[in-house]
Amino acid sequence: MKVVLLKDVKGSGKAGDIIEAKDGFAQNFLIKKGLAKPADAQALSENKSQKAAQEFHRQETLKANKELRLKLDGTEITVQVKSGANGKFFGSVTNKEIADKLFELGFDIDKKKINIQAGVKTAGIYPVTIRISAEETAKISVNVIN
Repeated sequence: MKVVLLKDVKGSGKAGDIIEAKDGFAQNFLIKKGLAKPADAQALSENKSQKAAQEFHRQETLKANKELRLKLDGTEITVQVKSGANGKFFGSVTNKEIADKLFELGFDIDKKKINIQAGVKTAGIYPVTIRISAEETAKISVNVIN
């Protein structure tokens, strides 16, 4: 029996997949628990339109991520930190401080997506990578002053 999965089913497929299942498994488990519905003409049509909508949204997200990467690439931000008499900082520059500075510039970036290569404990310019998505990463520079 052909069914359209409504939710992910371990060992059978992901939501939206059309699978061939044994009649008993399909009737007594998948359909009864609301995990699937019979693959009639209407269900197949709905499935096709849902997949088209998902692909459209995925393409729009990719386009938005690429535009954000192009805006961010090469951006330089300045962070001022308190330091001791010998020029060494009290603590270090964190992802949150960088995210706050980017927010002031109009970029809403989650601090978990910011990757600082080395510990920033002295003044200077440091390269920082921002992971926008799996496909897109932006490189900015952070100028740390005391």
